[in-house]
This record gives sequence, structure tokens and C-alpha cells, in this order.
Amino acid sequence: MWEERFNTEDYVFGRAPAAFLLAHAEWLTPGASALSVADGEGRNSVFLAQKGLSVTAWDGAPSAIAKARKLAQKAGVEVDYQVADLEAWDWPEAAYDLVLGVFIQFVGPEARARLFGRMVRALRPGGVLMLHGYTPKQLDHGTGGPKALENLYTEALLREAFAGLEIRVLESYEAELDEGHGHKGVSALIDLVAVKPAG
Repeated sequence: MWEERFNTEDYVFGRAPAAFLLAHAEWLTPGASALSVADGEGRNSVFLAQKGLSVTAWDGAPSAIAKARKLAQKAGVEVDYQVADLEAWDWPEAAYDLVLGVFIQFVGPEARARLFGRMVRALRPGGVLMLHGYTPKQLDHGTGGPKALENLYTEALLREAFAGLEIRVLESYEAELDEGHGHKGVSALIDLVAVKPAG
């Protein structure tokens, strides 16, 4: 499905980074190592690289990664792009200072639990996890995201899922998005920024 969706000339979600990243840019430390999970067409990984981070990014759609490489080349930055999915990718342990997931709500509860666990394990002690997605209210808006209620996030769900981390930001809100034709209009959003304990 994703290969078919991304196999177009245009960038489905635009070329600019997610507004979430711009709003929380103080967590992006130059020189830090970062992983962008299910990165899509590169808008977020390229922004991380422009901020001076050393970035690895994967996505399951070869067409998305091809567009991401073009975007990085045009921006004059280097990103280690890989074609893989959450089950096939070789998740390293304690390897990254930052792990980012933006609109990665393509999995149901069982696969999501595995995905979140792998994201946490991939973080170094003291590392930062940043997650951005839709809440169940998004079903009323219909301006992007999954149609499956069980794939959407609530504050309680994320608090439980990342109970082992120190949560620094956890907020749900509504905002107008203009991120390509894939995310356009009033949206019900949720942000999480959490730190893996150093000890």
C-alpha cells in the first residue's frame, strides 16, 4: 500500500519537516545520533541532518526512500537511508541519542507494542524519544491518518507504553496542518517527548 502511495512525482506529505519537529527543535542536539522510524519521503530526516545530527532513517517503501535520497541531496546533507520494515530492520540496542516517530500509526496494538519496545531499546541511556501522531478525535476530522481507532494514541496509552521513560512533554491538542496533501486541515494531534533514564 505504502509503495503505491509514495510512487508519485510529488511529495505526499510535503518537503518541509513536521510542525511537531519545529515546535520541539530544542531537543535536537548537533552531533547527536538519530533514528527516524518509518521516515517516508525524507522531510523529517533531512531536517534532522540540517540541524547537525547524524541520521539513520528507514522506510518500507522503496519509492519513498528514493525520494528521500533526492531531498537530502538537494539539501546538501547526508542521511543513511535503508529500505526495511519494523520487523525486518536490524534494531541496534542503545545506539541512538534520539529516536523519532512521526505519524507512524500504521500498526495495530500488538505490532505497536513491539515497535515501541524496539524504539526504547534503540535509545542510549539519557537519549530522547520523540513521538507525534493522531488522537481518536482525528476520526471526526478525516484530514489524514489511519481510519482504525485502535491505531490512534491517547495520553493514557502513551503514558503506559513509555512508563520506563521520563516524560517531559505529553499533550494532545488540535491544530491546522498543511503538510502536503496527505496531512491537510484541522487535526487532532498528540506529542510525546521522553528521556531514557541514564541509570
